[in-house]
Amino acid sequence: MSKKSSKTSPQLPLDLSVPVARRREDLIESKANEMAISMLDSWPDWPGRVSVLAGPIGAGKTHIASVWAEKAGAISCNSADLPKNLDNFVKHASSGGNFLIEDAGAGVIDETAMFHFLNAVKQSEGHCLITSRSWPIEWNVKLADLASRLKAVQVFELSEPDDILLRHVMVKLFADRQLSVDEKIIDYCVLRMERSLESVGRLVEAIDAEALSRQSGITRATVANALEQLGMN
Repeated sequence: MSKKSSKTSPQLPLDLSVPVARRREDLIESKANEMAISMLDSWPDWPGRVSVLAGPIGAGKTHIASVWAEKAGAISCNSADLPKNLDNFVKHASSGGNFLIEDAGAGVIDETAMFHFLNAVKQSEGHCLITSRSWPIEWNVKLADLASRLKAVQVFELSEPDDILLRHVMVKLFADRQLSVDEKIIDYCVLRMERSLESVGRLVEAIDAEALSRQSGITRATVANALEQLGMN
């Protein structure tokens, strides 16, 4: 009869996923996003009917835009799907409805559909927020009438997350998991990780899972392994 191994297998981490925070109170302000948050809080006192929220991947566009959409009761649509929704959207605009159009940019938008849609919004009592990775001037719009419309929109810019924002978001995400982490560990992460808010979430989840697997606290070795797993080392 064989003896049982005296070695203890690593503990498999439970799925302790934390719901993604998308509320206004979950937004952490820094120089990188203060303009966009000011835009969010100032609605409906916007300078025009159409505004563009522009910033790189992982800067927080989705969070800010979703908070605004809920606040405004806006209909949301990816820019690529605008043509098939155009008729219904034009009707909704005529009744003062609000809209969130996501991921607009060069090679993505149907210029004719966007032009007719923006005309309908401009003549309405509602507002439209468009998210993009770039400013409208970089969309390489060929339709002259649309290019003219886009020159008149207000652009609110999000910069790449700075160290302050990354640090505060990381602390909050650990706190959401009821974890208190040494400031030196946070600094170690911020110095090495990919600079996006989405990456903060992935890293915190990986660190938590690694610590559970090791049945240990969150140490520099734990973090180093998590960074390596995510290809951030």
